[in-house]
Amino acid sequence: MGFEELLEQVGGFGPFQLRNVALLALPRVLLPLHFLLPIFLAAVPAHRCALPGAPANFSHQDVWLEAHLPREPDGTLSSCLRFAYPQALPNTTLGEERQSRGELEDEPATVPCSQGWEYDHSEFSSTIATESQVGIYIIHLEVECRWRQSPWEAAGRGLPWEEAEAAGLGRDKVSYSPSWRESLGGLLSGMEWDLVCEQKGLNRAASTFFFAGVLVGAVAFGYLSDRWELEWLDVEHRTVAGVLSSTFWTGGVMLLALVGYLIRDWRWLLLAVTLPCAPGILSLWWVPESARWLLTQGHVKEAHRYLLHCARLNGRPVCEDSFSQEAVSKVAAGERVVRRPSYLDLFRTPRLRHISLCCVVVWFGVNFSYYGLSLDVSGLGLNVYQTQLLFGAVELPSKLLVYLSVRYAGRRLTQAGTLLGTALAFGTRLLVSSDMKSWSTVLAVMGKAFSEAAFTTAYLFTSELYPTVLRQTGMGLTALVGRLGGSLAPLAALLDGVWLSLPKLTYGGIALLAAGTALLLPETRQAQLPETIQDVERKSAPTSLQEEEMPMKQVQN
Repeated sequence: MGFEELLEQVGGFGPFQLRNVALLALPRVLLPLHFLLPIFLAAVPAHRCALPGAPANFSHQDVWLEAHLPREPDGTLSSCLRFAYPQALPNTTLGEERQSRGELEDEPATVPCSQGWEYDHSEFSSTIATESQVGIYIIHLEVECRWRQSPWEAAGRGLPWEEAEAAGLGRDKVSYSPSWRESLGGLLSGMEWDLVCEQKGLNRAASTFFFAGVLVGAVAFGYLSDRWELEWLDVEHRTVAGVLSSTFWTGGVMLLALVGYLIRDWRWLLLAVTLPCAPGILSLWWVPESARWLLTQGHVKEAHRYLLHCARLNGRPVCEDSFSQEAVSKVAAGERVVRRPSYLDLFRTPRLRHISLCCVVVWFGVNFSYYGLSLDVSGLGLNVYQTQLLFGAVELPSKLLVYLSVRYAGRRLTQAGTLLGTALAFGTRLLVSSDMKSWSTVLAVMGKAFSEAAFTTAYLFTSELYPTVLRQTGMGLTALVGRLGGSLAPLAALLDGVWLSLPKLTYGGIALLAAGTALLLPETRQAQLPETIQDVERKSAPTSLQEEEMPMKQVQN
């Protein structure tokens, strides 16, 4: 008797399994709140250079800005440059009082925003990008020695030397020796991060740093992946349970749009999405350990206790003779592993090596394309909150697509088809003009739906490919490589400095490569989970794209 027979006796799907899904719901809702938080945390709102001496009467604001800010090629006022000298405009006297050699040149000189920026606070009250400029502005004041004041008092109020002294700060509070000031400036100048203009791309590093931390977690704890839920399910209900579990992620994506809309300050937003992690972690305390895994580790008594608990909650009467601890021990004897598996075990045998290499490529492509789409919420004709909500809502029908497709078309074709759809969405967007925002939005939403479908399928498909003794190790490896793809996805957006279309071409190309690789994997539809490495190795690597059966007992849906 194998574990599948034991699971059939205690119930492969019932209140026990539904309770596990419910206990894991909160952690799954919280995950996208953190994974996609940089969309709001590191956002750069609309801005322009801070202009000193702005008139109190802003009835002529457009004229004032026209005299101080150059225009971009698309006709909008520049966000990162200003004229070195106010420009004289026709039918106005603005700028005539300051004639200089700079004004007599054919092309007016422009300079960066040395005095910081003014932001549009209609979407965000503050982000890490906008607040970083406070420190940068103070650094510039010290390094360039344009102001002689205390960086903690006068500079924070924007007061020059004379005004600071008049305000009662006193020379003893604002005077610094030139050597001290230059030393401080030299020390801080290497720490300047202009996250708004000159080094705007460093905003992408916020996402990369986060995923790098997740990558470390995948290395340390990836072998624990999916132990608590999948291995308690029978073959018939793995698909519906997997799709149901993934809907909690979608709920988190949409919840992030609501939380971000209600909380506009980045500090309070970070606190709001972090505090619920405490009950999310506590909920894992009541999730039962996988009896299948316990048997492979030789923990027969504990596995027997969990199996009896499962039978009791599912209302299944069990025979004491056929379900005694001795009977469970016989099952464990055939499944017990003599040592803890490692990542190297995934590459020791030909069939398993083939599966592992293909899964690595697929997971990298899935994560790379998914986060490439999810983190790019600008330029779609909607504000960031509407885009985030739309991106979350479109994931719901994609779950239905996955559920139907994996049942009738199979895991392999579904995985390849959803990745191909993602690649085509990226490719078609390259052909759409930037002026056609509605079409660009439609294609982005379609790409998001396909990428989410690919993500959902990847979790279900990969977990069915690895044997029980290596399932957590295999899922840990794919999680590790997937997070690596997620870490590099934000940085790939910086390729637009080389060629504007290069980021989309990169995302689409990687998704297309992953789609082709998915076709090399074996089909697992209607198959029992493999228990040992020998179960996987009984068949050679696939040589055609015809549907093949795994070498285990088949069960009809």
